[in-house]
Amino acid sequence: MPGWLVALLAVACGMTVANLYYAQPLLSELRDVFHLSTTAAGGLITLTQVGYVVGMLFLVPLGDRFEKRHLVTVLLVITTVALAVAGVATSFPMLLIAALVAGATSVVAQILVPFAASLAPDEIRGRIVGRVMSGLLTGILLSRTVSSLVSDVAGWRVVFLGSAVLMALLAVALRLALPRQEPTTDVPYAQVLRSTVRLARTHPVLLRRGLYQAAMFGAFSAFWTTISYVLTGPGFHYSAIGVGLFALVGAGGAAIAPFAGRWADRGLVRPVTGVAFVVAAVAFALAGFGQHNIVLIGLAAILLDMAVQTTLILGQHTIYELDAGARARLNSAFIATFFIGGALGSEFGSMAYHAAGWTAVTLLGAALPVLAFLYWLTERRTRWMSGSSAGRAEAH
Repeated sequence: MPGWLVALLAVACGMTVANLYYAQPLLSELRDVFHLSTTAAGGLITLTQVGYVVGMLFLVPLGDRFEKRHLVTVLLVITTVALAVAGVATSFPMLLIAALVAGATSVVAQILVPFAASLAPDEIRGRIVGRVMSGLLTGILLSRTVSSLVSDVAGWRVVFLGSAVLMALLAVALRLALPRQEPTTDVPYAQVLRSTVRLARTHPVLLRRGLYQAAMFGAFSAFWTTISYVLTGPGFHYSAIGVGLFALVGAGGAAIAPFAGRWADRGLVRPVTGVAFVVAAVAFALAGFGQHNIVLIGLAAILLDMAVQTTLILGQHTIYELDAGARARLNSAFIATFFIGGALGSEFGSMAYHAAGWTAVTLLGAALPVLAFLYWLTERRTRWMSGSSAGRAEAH
């Protein structure tokens, strides 16, 4: 697998998943433009993530059913149109609908990750997935900085319109660069969807890893959905650019991705998962005690992002070993499960901040990885068997 293709897949994943997060540092501005409450403005993030869950459930499984290069191109064209509509939205409901569609079709990233996994040799699959995921995770974190800077210079509409242009260019680049990868199944679409649900029943480790990540991503979403209110509030008085620059601090957490892939290849999935839960809880403790100290909040952001990225890569490495012929569907079930957690984290985070401020958000955020850790304690060192020729994975 050539290095340039790994790099292209990493960039493509980062650019597409960034569409889910451009609005986060803009919530204060959008709240004022459309005359909304804090909770209502936070609903934009929630609905975007709901769209992503819908896409994971109904679009990503098509990666096993149709030729992937063509599927990626079609989805990116739809994303381009949705983002253009968001950029010219004249009302908040119009913006919500566009965000829902853009969120659903931005699942391209989750078609490309199993695409990379299928091209990688077994012995270095974790490292390849880690490199691609580092691009995806960097896109998540840098999206806030880019959004803040562009919005401050040219207005929030240009954020969405600019992303629409990028998606159009990306569609062309991937169409030209990706190798053809034929479908791994020819069963009807309805049966593909049913088989996705069946995989969750067949492989208990799939559901377990999905719930782990739902808790972690819920905490992650609660933090990043509300931090812009903290930084622009009376304690710090940051501008939009200041919020965006703060997001660069969190981007440092993406450096953990290649290491997480190596840990997965070495069979350290279970112990490192437990450590990541503890680190995430400690991050929220730091954020709570240091709510008036930007250094402590910044350190909390780095630790949280490192922990969330680590469990994500460990989880994907685990599920990709379950069935080589159903990686898109496995990824669909996994990502949909934890993005439900992310959507709930955004919504409950906004509600907590509205009700009791940053302290309530940090308590909510700390509780989620603690619950995941308690669930992790019930895990046993078990050999999970899938029914396919490639299907064997371990819950270490």
